[in-house]
Amino acid sequence: MTNEMMNLKKDTRIGVLGSGFIVDDCHLVAYRKRGFNPVAIASRQPENARRVAQAHGIETVYETYGALLDDPDIDVLDIAVPPRQQPDLIRGACARGVVKGILAQKPLAPDYAEARSVVEACEAAGVVLAVNQNMRFDPSVAATRGLLDRGTLGEPVFATIDMRGIPHWQPWQAEMGSATLRIMSVHHLDCMRFWLGDPGSVYCSTRPDPRTEFEHQDGICTSVLEYDSGVRAVIIDDVWTGPAREGCPGDIRIEYRIEGLDGLAIGDIGWCKDPYTSPSTLRYAGKGDGAFTVPELAGSWFPDAFGGTMAELLGALGEGREPTIGGRDNLRTMALVEAAVTSSRERRRVELAEIENTK
Repeated sequence: MTNEMMNLKKDTRIGVLGSGFIVDDCHLVAYRKRGFNPVAIASRQPENARRVAQAHGIETVYETYGALLDDPDIDVLDIAVPPRQQPDLIRGACARGVVKGILAQKPLAPDYAEARSVVEACEAAGVVLAVNQNMRFDPSVAATRGLLDRGTLGEPVFATIDMRGIPHWQPWQAEMGSATLRIMSVHHLDCMRFWLGDPGSVYCSTRPDPRTEFEHQDGICTSVLEYDSGVRAVIIDDVWTGPAREGCPGDIRIEYRIEGLDGLAIGDIGWCKDPYTSPSTLRYAGKGDGAFTVPELAGSWFPDAFGGTMAELLGALGEGREPTIGGRDNLRTMALVEAAVTSSRERRRVELAEIENTK
């Protein structure tokens, strides 16, 4: 890390749009741990923004989003608002020409076409866009990517993510009519892209979650990703997990497994446990090993990975490069989500190219 990057991370003035749980308990906690510099905040609920600002030592609270966007001293925006609100705020920032970079929440927009429009707006304005696909920065997920990069597991054969967890649903999900695919599955679909690259196609089967009251079809989701190399990946997103809140003992967990020609990696993500700051774990072994290797991992998905996404954006700005979680890369994740939605609705296998070629 260069001194220039270190100074950038310390001095870059971050403006935060939103003051909900994810900002209060994750973004700002992680930023302070990393030594980042959030200096202003705005929210739909100014009184809540003031409370969060006081809790995290943020000097300026704006009464409206627009007032923060007009601040000429803000270098980077951290946007944490519902998906239907986010595109207009990004376009508003681009039109003002003030900020150098934006860290946006996932999903970037309610659908692929809107996401592509947002990415194009940032490119036209010269604003570096990153999307907060923070699961990539979970210590276990990142360590597994290292195993794949080093060839420790050999050629991948089969990969799975198995979530048996009950997320905290947000009120705006009812407006989108989506319980899981655009909200939770987007993490796991992106994670498979991070590990294995882009699949050629996906088949997704869903049913409603019995516990979730708002209208939806994508409660419990099973997605099969097909790769041209032959590797297959299966994602199970089970937000019911049995009647765990209705009197049955629960088995809450997120586990993943990657099987290669030369080795096996098994991970456990701590986020859905109590407390949500439970650390993630990893164990792996190769042919000839007498036992699994269990590396020591620092940190947890929540809140530590949120520092990783902002660090990636700030590092990209300092080096004059595209972030690894940049807007163009995220369009591939959005295309995969949209393909899964289409597959579920039409009950057929959908190629990513079909989504990406849609005008």
